[in-house]
Amino acid sequence: MFALTGQKALIVGIANDQSIACGIAQALAAQGADLAITYLNDRAEPHVRPLAEGLDADIIAPLDVTDHGQIGALFDRITQEWGRLDILIHAIAFCPKDDLHGRVTDCSRAGFQVAMDVSVGSFIHLIRKSEPLMTQGGMCATVSFYGSEKVVDHYNVMGPVKSALESVTRYIAAELGPKGIRVHALSPGPLKTRAASGIDHFDQLLHSAAERAPTHHLATIEDVGAFAAFLASREAANVTGGVHHIDGGYHILG
Repeated sequence: MFALTGQKALIVGIANDQSIACGIAQALAAQGADLAITYLNDRAEPHVRPLAEGLDADIIAPLDVTDHGQIGALFDRITQEWGRLDILIHAIAFCPKDDLHGRVTDCSRAGFQVAMDVSVGSFIHLIRKSEPLMTQGGMCATVSFYGSEKVVDHYNVMGPVKSALESVTRYIAAELGPKGIRVHALSPGPLKTRAASGIDHFDQLLHSAAERAPTHHLATIEDVGAFAAFLASREAANVTGGVHHIDGGYHILG
């Protein structure tokens, strides 16, 4: 029903083939988008580069979002090779382990600042760099979680961080809507990803979510990818600012 042929998409956040960002990259490529894919560092590159090459990515580059030089180099390359950008996918989050596993009350100031900068601030910064390249409109999406809305055991400080991410999504959607740039937060249920493995008792959370969801099925990276691809299409040009739950209905239960 829709196609992304010729659309230029930047994917930030692939760690391995189980990453949400990988599912999104696969869906965008299947609909005809051209991809730029980043990897965090030298240690991550051997896990990401083969996936990017398998998707025929035009650009494969390092990106640590705390390094403004790397961000500048990436967008310089996108400008030189593509001259525009249509889709930005931001699927990264980080919190120091001690702060992640402790009470919100006990989160260190430094840990909170790092979590907010990497998980939220980087989305703002990447959108700011993308805006001049989205001359014909575009779509920016990030990844959130239900713990932003309700207290989820062991999600801890990432709950408030994701709440901020969703608020940023709404504000930037309002600001950039007149330019035809849509902004979304994708909120899948618990998924077995590398990032999620750092959460205490995560297997228990997976089991509970599958039991409670009306469909009794956890979301997959393919589910998230398919939804993201639709939001990137022209058919979704009048949809923006939403937090989109892709969780088998888990979020509707109290």
